[in-house]
Amino acid sequence: MRRMHIVRFLLGAVPLAANLAFIPAGANARAADAGDQRSPATAPAAGQEGKAVASERVCSPSPGEVACLALLRTDLPAMANSWSGSSDPPGYHPRDIRSAYRLPLYAGFGRTVAVVSAFNNPNAESDLAVYRRTFHLPPCTTANRCFRKINQKGGRTPPPLTNPGWATESALGIEAVSAACSYCKILLVQADTNSVTNMLTAVARARTKGAKFISMPWGLPENASQLALDQTYFNFPGIAFVAASGNGGFSGFVYPAASQYVTAAGGTRLDRSSKPVPGPQKSRSGWYESAWSSSGSGCSRFQPKPPFQTDPGCPMRTVADVSVLADPGTGFALYSTFSSPGWRVVGGTSVSSSLIAAMYALAGNPGRVDRPNSYPYARRWAFWDINQGSTGSCGGSYLCTAKIGYDGPTGVGSPWGVFGLRR
Repeated sequence: MRRMHIVRFLLGAVPLAANLAFIPAGANARAADAGDQRSPATAPAAGQEGKAVASERVCSPSPGEVACLALLRTDLPAMANSWSGSSDPPGYHPRDIRSAYRLPLYAGFGRTVAVVSAFNNPNAESDLAVYRRTFHLPPCTTANRCFRKINQKGGRTPPPLTNPGWATESALGIEAVSAACSYCKILLVQADTNSVTNMLTAVARARTKGAKFISMPWGLPENASQLALDQTYFNFPGIAFVAASGNGGFSGFVYPAASQYVTAAGGTRLDRSSKPVPGPQKSRSGWYESAWSSSGSGCSRFQPKPPFQTDPGCPMRTVADVSVLADPGTGFALYSTFSSPGWRVVGGTSVSSSLIAAMYALAGNPGRVDRPNSYPYARRWAFWDINQGSTGSCGGSYLCTAKIGYDGPTGVGSPWGVFGLRR
């Protein structure tokens, strides 16, 4: 029996009920598990709930280059690095992620989640330490062999160049993995540049270094030549490749999320609800989700339809597969000191990609001959169905409109635990 529904609450929309409001980290909810005993973050100013927020891309690639997909909120100033505990960082915290998706706290031991990014972030490990210490997560360091940072060749020498936007992307990836799977190991693979060749080389390096869960929080427009790239880089059973679906709305999805071998991570708006909402999510306690208006969705022009997709309106591969938090208006708490130093609120399907990769790790190792992107379709009951919101105009089609059952903006829905991400 599927458990889902939503009250539509898109960016810029007026709340449909007075009891439904975005509170970044739950101003009225206190820490409820041993992994995080902090009080939640401060709610937005009165009258700001549900209103449109200003955000900006952290990367501006040249044509042909891969774009990172993190979006920083610009209407909220960075909270100083010297945060002293007088107020919590804004945005959703690890406790919120676990609560919203009913994730197990003590799981994922020994499993490695790789985040593939570009350029060197020299502060990645030290920023991760602050993030995990702030939210009372166990240390994840080079010294205790929980954290590793390598280049695209597999060595420890960092890439020769740095880039502020990609440094933010790297920090977001490893902190999102930490939020969803606090006991997972983390492998940060930094490509020399954000060229397609270097990024895919880094993906291959993550795989050969033993990561069975690989987050790719980036992408570029699809084209026919990518079918050959699929065979070289993604046609490997037993590996959960997860990629951001893109921030371009309907027909604005990107590759490698479009690949038939990759889980396309779509984005939602995640809101708190003090009372049950009608529809598929009526049994969901404390939370509800709607499709994020900018999440990449649609029908591929080049990628063949994988056998587990049966939606009738697209003869090719449909994007997305699974969706979680991505709307910067209800964003993720990020700590980074390389650029715009301090605590920020971030969104984009970059967030979705790393959260979902970590959720796969919580669920367990994929079967050796399995295609992990098929798992959600086999256990749709383990996802909250999302039937509110849209990613654009497509005549009301499910390719851009969230509906009961499978749809392009949210796929099969958002995880209810990790049962739907295992063999």
